[in-house]
Amino acid sequence: MKKLLLCTVLAGLASTGAAMADTTVCLITKTDTNPFFVKMKEGAEAKASELGMTLKSFAGKIDGDHETQVQAIETCILDGAKGILITASDTSSIVPAVKQARDAGLLVIALDTPLSPIDAADATFATDNFLAGELIGKWAAGTVGDTASAKIGMMNINVSQPTVGVLRNQGFLQGFGIDLGDPAKWGDETDPRIVNNEVTNANEEGGRKSMENLLTMDADTNVLYTINEPAAAGAYETLKDFGKTDDVVVVSVDGGCPGVQAVADGELGATSQQYPLLMAALGVEAVKAWADSGAKPENTPGKEFFDTGVALITDNPVDGVPSISSAEGLELCWG
Repeated sequence: MKKLLLCTVLAGLASTGAAMADTTVCLITKTDTNPFFVKMKEGAEAKASELGMTLKSFAGKIDGDHETQVQAIETCILDGAKGILITASDTSSIVPAVKQARDAGLLVIALDTPLSPIDAADATFATDNFLAGELIGKWAAGTVGDTASAKIGMMNINVSQPTVGVLRNQGFLQGFGIDLGDPAKWGDETDPRIVNNEVTNANEEGGRKSMENLLTMDADTNVLYTINEPAAAGAYETLKDFGKTDDVVVVSVDGGCPGVQAVADGELGATSQQYPLLMAALGVEAVKAWADSGAKPENTPGKEFFDTGVALITDNPVDGVPSISSAEGLELCWG
């Protein structure tokens, strides 16, 4: 009887272990220091705990660290994970590794940054990044007024041109009223108002250096697009050093609490707020549904992805451009 009972307990433990393995989900972000990805991880952890799943998290050393992300995908496959949530640093080069995961039966969901092509992943949960850029572009144009005399600095992520950076860049330019070249990449526009396209690696140090470069190229730069709020924060420090904080209209995308506070403090003119916690939580739920029933998530009607929302935040609204105040943004911010 004791042997039978022991065998029953061991069988139960093995069954429980198998069930836990069956509900493992991996989160792979670009870095683990950017507040956006920190909040994304928090959202994934909370939802995985709620659903009784195991979450394993990985991140690149810096924005653009493609190889570490490939290694993370390989680890997730070997660990028997049911799904992967990824913000890809290189949205095209990651595709073979993603295919390997999908061929192994994992559900792969791109968070925030669509893969190239977008259908290389099973689904994408993201901000409409083109709209996010377009909103700050329209706001900047309305704020400057005389757009013909604008001198625009562009701060991007890196030279690999991940889709999120392309979409925000091109959305901003279209919103500002600048003709696009190939909308699938940035830097081929011929409008003389563009001073230069800089790369920042989406961090403060990159923003500082890029702002120095832009002011060296044209001291009259008066409009600044930044890929995210850390880059904008770095740019603002350089503008302070040059005594030009009142001369440049600065816009960004993120909606983290420090960025929204920068809007409230007048350091940042406007930012488009996105919702990383929601993206990650929905991603974990989708992997759970896949593990339980084989169901895949559906796109927002009329779009190639599931839209997790965006709102323009500014304390100086422009007619015709929908926005909310920094006070409202602080109620919704993260980080």
